[in-house]
Amino acid sequence: MMSYNQIVLLFLSALPAALLLTVIACRCIIPILRKCHIGQNIYTEGPAWHASKQGTPTMGGICFILAMLVSVLPFVALYARSAQVDVVPLALTLALGVGNAMVGFVDDFAKLLHKQNKGLSSLQKLLLQTVVAIAYVFGMAATGHMNTVLSLEVIGFSLDLGVAYYAFAVLLILAMVNSTNLTDGLDGLASSVTLVAAMCFSLIGFIACDAQTVVLGAALIGAMIGFLFFNYHPAKVFMGDTGSLYLGGILVGMGLAIDRPILTVLISLVFILDMLSSLIQIISYKLRKKRVFLMAPVHHHFEKKGWSEEKIVYVFSGTALFFGVLAVIISTL
Repeated sequence: MMSYNQIVLLFLSALPAALLLTVIACRCIIPILRKCHIGQNIYTEGPAWHASKQGTPTMGGICFILAMLVSVLPFVALYARSAQVDVVPLALTLALGVGNAMVGFVDDFAKLLHKQNKGLSSLQKLLLQTVVAIAYVFGMAATGHMNTVLSLEVIGFSLDLGVAYYAFAVLLILAMVNSTNLTDGLDGLASSVTLVAAMCFSLIGFIACDAQTVVLGAALIGAMIGFLFFNYHPAKVFMGDTGSLYLGGILVGMGLAIDRPILTVLISLVFILDMLSSLIQIISYKLRKKRVFLMAPVHHHFEKKGWSEEKIVYVFSGTALFFGVLAVIISTL
């Protein structure tokens, strides 16, 4: 068990390291992406003003993925060797993020080949994501790091789902990675909301003296701050599916690793609501031939209402902060 001072030192080491490495990676990789014409193809049915973003370098998620791995893996290697901390959940969470990033990379590359905003089919992407999710759940269960009890102590709720918990975990992973992917539709939106979520997870880690959650949260905070230098409006680079699927995998993995899936939903509620808005739109149109929103996901609805991208990012991030702080408070009860 690590002391509180050691955990604080880890936080203060991982955060600036990830921030600096992300900035360096962006400085090096963005010109390469631009030179190789790895640019975003804008969805033709999207807001007309997004046409100006055509050709903006994409797949920039590679920058913060590399930065986080370089920042966190030394911790994994050091403490795995000393046996001071059980780093299996952290290692598997990183693997979950990287596995989803690989799915996103294939999708991004397919879009580039087809020169349009359509890569893998929805079924192909879902199947690959399911394989990654099952592998993660199997690894956690096989190593004894997955508790099958679904609980929320604040209301005294506790239910042992047994093997059904594994199916629940897979579904939660799929929901999270795809909701994060959908939210990545405006400059700085997914990275800003992820930044807030990472801060909340770090606080929960500090409260529980959980070194793994703190170090991963710190690296994620640093990576998002560094990436926002280039991704905030007007974006110089997009993270692509490579980055957004990675972020979804990391966030849900952090929640499952500490046996707090319900708090994960609360911390990530903005992502989930954005995804639900798309589902509501689809169901409403198929059943009633009417649209609930001017455009889905709902962040585009607000764009259509005349909100600027910056305002949407601020409101969504503020909303995420509200639910995140609520989750932190609940974790202390």
